[in-house]
Amino acid sequence: MWQKHGNQTSITEFILLGFGDLPELQIPLFLLFLVIYIATMAGNLLIIVLVVADRHLHTPMYFFLGNLSCLETCYTSSILPRMLVGPLTGDRTISFSGCLTQYYFFGSLVAIESLLLSVMSYDRYLAICNPMHYASHMNERSCLQLAGGSWICGFLGNSITTFFISQLMFCGPNGIDHFFCDLIPLVKLSCNDPQHMEMVAVALSLIFSLVPFLLTLMSYICIISTILRIPSSTGRQKAFSTCSSHLIVVSIFLGTLLIVYTFPTTNILSDLKKVLSLIYTVLTPLVNPLIYSLRNKEVQEALRKTLQKIQIVSS
Repeated sequence: MWQKHGNQTSITEFILLGFGDLPELQIPLFLLFLVIYIATMAGNLLIIVLVVADRHLHTPMYFFLGNLSCLETCYTSSILPRMLVGPLTGDRTISFSGCLTQYYFFGSLVAIESLLLSVMSYDRYLAICNPMHYASHMNERSCLQLAGGSWICGFLGNSITTFFISQLMFCGPNGIDHFFCDLIPLVKLSCNDPQHMEMVAVALSLIFSLVPFLLTLMSYICIISTILRIPSSTGRQKAFSTCSSHLIVVSIFLGTLLIVYTFPTTNILSDLKKVLSLIYTVLTPLVNPLIYSLRNKEVQEALRKTLQKIQIVSS
């Protein structure tokens, strides 16, 4: 669809090319993404229910984990349903306003997750490196401020980029070489000079991915240094087990995010970046509940108690 603006014709809808160049894989991809979406929603909603329902999980660590799971349900729902429509119906079009809305929520939630992961590393740092003052530093008010600040900063920060995109002119072509409305593929279609927006993209990626990554790295350097000074091997193992799950998630999420948004986009890297985008948009929300539930004894115990209660009620 096209719309006249003076002497220029502006695009009113885009085509998400996604993996459309692989027609023989459309049905397998649809089934794969459908299973991933159902599993992701079920896993994260389960963690939210457990954190709310089990009083033993009413601690700062699980409060942030509940926030992360809530974010993942929103995050996944901003990407996967639209990805499922394309292979199923063959309709890959998305309106300009729909594209802008998808980018706003996706970009905001990515920023929030980066900040939340950094906050969770700070929580682990206090618990392991400064346990005597942990309760005073991580009280209810502090937890609400840290979590609330992450959500507010993410939404406010990405609103700036979304506003700039809304001011761009798109006069063709209208095929976005991605499976969702991401910043760089979208800006490359603009009639305006993309250099300014690409600089904004790099700046935001440094603020919302590199800075949280460096803060998380500093926290874990202190954590590992403290753990290595613990005299007993049992104590070291117990201390490391409380933060190893988080370290895995951070490595997967922030690692791929930094590669996608800080490396220059070339024809060779374009397809690679598309595959890497699947890791932080599709894989990470699926892996988070699996890692935190399967590797965490407290979550496993809360799940066991909940299942026992359901069994008693149903019988």
